[in-house]
Formats: sequence, C-alpha cells, structure tokens
Amino acid sequence: MISEATVSKPLPPSHDRGPAAAQPARWSVREVQALLDLPLPELLYQAQTVHRQHHDPTAMELATLLSIKTGGCPEDCAYCPQSVHHDTGVKATKLMTPEDVRAAVRQARQAGAHRFCMGAAWRAPNDRDLDKVVELVRVVKEEGLQACCTLGMLTEQQAQRLAQVGLDYYNHNLDTAPELYGHIITTRDYEDRLQTLRHVREAGIRVCCGGIVGMGESRAGRAALIAQLANLEPYPESVPINQLVKVAGTPLADQPDLDPLEFVRTVAVARITMPKAKVRLSAGRRSMDESTQVLCFVAGANSIFYGDKLLVTGNADVEADRALLQRLGMRTHAAHA
Repeated sequence: MISEATVSKPLPPSHDRGPAAAQPARWSVREVQALLDLPLPELLYQAQTVHRQHHDPTAMELATLLSIKTGGCPEDCAYCPQSVHHDTGVKATKLMTPEDVRAAVRQARQAGAHRFCMGAAWRAPNDRDLDKVVELVRVVKEEGLQACCTLGMLTEQQAQRLAQVGLDYYNHNLDTAPELYGHIITTRDYEDRLQTLRHVREAGIRVCCGGIVGMGESRAGRAALIAQLANLEPYPESVPINQLVKVAGTPLADQPDLDPLEFVRTVAVARITMPKAKVRLSAGRRSMDESTQVLCFVAGANSIFYGDKLLVTGNADVEADRALLQRLGMRTHAAHA
C-alpha cells in the first residue's frame, strides 16, 4: 500500500508551484492520482493550459546523450543492461578521451542539439574519475553547448567541483516511487539518491531528475513517483520521463508493455505538477508511434533526447524527428543559459 503525506489540496493550474514560489504547495499521492484518473480530454486540456502559461507550446528543446564510459556497473538496477549482475552482452569500456568527446559534441551541435549529456556507468565516481570528467565538461562548454552529466552518486565536494567547471545540469533519476524502489534496486536505497540531489542543489547545479514507467508499477505507483518529484524543494528544472526499454538478460526483459495512453497521462501530470520544468521524452521513444509522441507534446513534453542512441539502447531516428517536428510546425530553440 503506497503511503500518502498529509498535504494541502492542489491549487488551480494558474498557481505558480515553481522554484521561485515563496511557499510552494505540496502534492499528495491521492491528488496526483486524481489527475491521472481524469478523462483524457480533460487531463490534456489542463496540462496544455499549464504548459502555455509557462512555455511556448511550439518550441522543442533537443538534447543528446552520450555514454562516455559503458558497462561494468556494480549496481543491480533491474532495468539496466550495463549492470554486471545481468548477462546482456554489453562490454565494459574505458572512459572516452577528450578528443573523441569533442568530435561527438561537434556532431551533436551540427545536428541541432542544445544540451549535451554525458553518462558513465559508475555507482559513484572516484576523485581520479572526476578529474577526467571535469576535462570533458570543459570540452562541452568550449563547444558552446549546455553540459549535463549522470555519473551516479556524488559527494558534496564532487558536486562543488563540477559546479566550479561550469556543469549546467546533473541527472540523477529517482526511477520509481519510494515504496517500490526495493523491487527495482537493492544495491542502494532511496535516501542515497536524495542525498546526491541535495549535494547537486547545494552546489548550485540545476537538477535533471525523473523516472521510468512501465516497470510493472500500478497507476498509484506512477502517482507516487510524480508526487515525489513534484515535492522536491524546488522541483527539478528538467524532468525526463522514461518508458522501460526491455533488454534481454535483464530481470524486466519480459515485462508487459505499458498502454501508450498511460504514458501520455504520466507526461501530462508531470507538466501540471511541475509547470516550469522541461519535461523530456527520454528512453523508450523509439518504440512509440508518431501519434503517441504528438499526444505527449500536446500534454506538455517540450524536450526530447535527440540522436541515434541513448547510452547503450537505440533512440528514435534523427531524420524522422526532424521531419515530424517540421510537419507539426514546431521549432527547436537554444536551451536557456
């Protein structure tokens, strides 16, 4: 049974629940699920209303994700093909060189990306690892893109060092609801993730934090995840909504598919509860048809991962993305500094 905090009733969509709000309201799991339970036309209307109050509904942010160090992760995340606990055929690699990363950044920039995200399959980087990542962040900044990293857990000192070199965002997803977390990961606990987010915030780095849906959770479980994200103080500036990518050899390889409209609902409620955030379609977009993606854009998604691969799993085709956005009359834009 998913627990609920005793909190105030949700305010109308026009209320500013963003980071600048003096006394941000909090969302209970029950309130979030009530949104998820709305008839879809009503839910989309509310989400689009909130979206238009805070964003240009015709604008789309493009971000590229590169695995700078693949495989060999000691964590046992049930969804992850990079875990040493799962036989998925992913081979561990060394950290990429600055020269190779620079070439990838330039390619991403030429393709229209605004943000360049670097992921490394670590539980937590050691200080020598971080020395090398600092150089890679400098490369991204020199090439004129926003820099984001996802490296696992960080200490307070490591977060401060990344801030000093100009890291714009740090990604550290909560993955799922607190009550469901132990069913997905056993090698760390929820508080470990929250502690890293606190270190990132205190260092002055913007937070990229979302979760994965379709891992067997109920709608109540999705409500609990969104409530957890929306109740972070402040809520994340960037919220990736991932759909499970089922990889042979992982414990979730045979998980039944999530109803596409349930994914759309999740995006819409993320928009309503975190109005100022960039809500990003992330992993799993390759398996979505165009109609589902368009509904997600209508529901308030205004950022996509753009490129041929997300870490070690496939992503939607670049040319197909360009063609779809053009057909929709949407424009891409530079990320805010």
